[in-house]
Amino acid sequence: MNPAGALAQPRWRILAFLCFAAMLNYADRAAFSTVLPPLREELGLSDVAIGLMGSLFLWSYALACPVAGIMADRYSRSRLVVLSLAAWSLVTLLTGLTNGLAMLAVLRIGLGISESLYLPAAIALLADHHGPKTRGRALALHSIGLNFGVVAGGAFAGYLAEHFGWRTGFWVLGGAGVLLAAFGHRFFDRTEPPAPAAAANRPGVGEVLRYLVRVPTFHALLLKMMLSGFTIWIFLNWLPLYFREAFHLSLGAAGFAGTFMLQIAFVVGLAAGGWISDVVSDGHPRRRMLMLAWCYLLAAPFLLLFLTEPGFGAVVVAISAFSLLRGMGDSCEKPALCEVVPPRYRSTAIGLMNACANANGGIGVFLIGLMKGTMGLNAMFACLSGCLLLAAGVSWVGYRFFMQRDMQRLREHEAAAHA
Repeated sequence: MNPAGALAQPRWRILAFLCFAAMLNYADRAAFSTVLPPLREELGLSDVAIGLMGSLFLWSYALACPVAGIMADRYSRSRLVVLSLAAWSLVTLLTGLTNGLAMLAVLRIGLGISESLYLPAAIALLADHHGPKTRGRALALHSIGLNFGVVAGGAFAGYLAEHFGWRTGFWVLGGAGVLLAAFGHRFFDRTEPPAPAAAANRPGVGEVLRYLVRVPTFHALLLKMMLSGFTIWIFLNWLPLYFREAFHLSLGAAGFAGTFMLQIAFVVGLAAGGWISDVVSDGHPRRRMLMLAWCYLLAAPFLLLFLTEPGFGAVVVAISAFSLLRGMGDSCEKPALCEVVPPRYRSTAIGLMNACANANGGIGVFLIGLMKGTMGLNAMFACLSGCLLLAAGVSWVGYRFFMQRDMQRLREHEAAAHA
């Protein structure tokens, strides 16, 4: 199918818009980590304060995510996506006007709340429009947009900081988001399934939670996301500064190195994993969980290279291999969730998972700020291999003992709902 023909179909047109929105979503996050050195110097922030700023974003995001998921199961998902894009872009613009720690803290909280509306609605919207045969690829492409945003945002903000000051990147990225939001309705007009927005079909919060609590596979995926969230948010927040301090790179180079190596391999892994998971799960959906477990198991040893006080080349190997395998594993995560959770409950499930993952990530980011001076980043990065091993274990348990029953429960639930 040629690109023009694909975009004529609502499901691919929506995917294209969401990929651009996702890129800006993570670009705005990455911009902050990249400009930490000049921002820290101008505002007089300590390492603990820097860690707290990262944690405030993640904790506010985590607290708002369950509410965002509930809203996306009860109201228009497309409208929530556009509202979130406009709101976080305005907050990003205002970040360029920061004049002190208090204002920065308020804006980090505002960014967390405004961005929390996006992912539960966007992922469920894609699942609404893509069936099992294309769902893995669609969700993988969306994740590629997210992670390309980390690279683009980090490198772009670093370049602008070196040449025009650290505030410029926030103004440019925020302005781009506001502009995209202004045209968002054109991509969604008359394409959204009516169920999430129809009053008669809005599920109650208690109804959703009662179902989810009886789905052990959901709990396995939830714990896996908490463990991976703890790991990846530490890298996203501290890796650019690690390259700046360990290898004395410029702001632009540190921002690029701290995001490109982490994300480009992850993007390749997502692209390959989305296609592979659609193939290996054809007729056997629970194999997605097995693939997830194997990928995380194989990724864990590479982080132990940080115990050797590695040079630049070794860091490239460790980060790239870890990210590639993590990307392949994560391409299975949301499609597996869709196999055990009814469509009307998916946004709430995703909101809860994002909440726990980001809350745990916020704890990790803050702990690094507290312990950086005593343990060092190399030792802390190496310890994260244990999180990957635990994530592999809980994913295998979900595959081996629970997913088959949970898929049957979903079939029975859907049959009863349509009886």
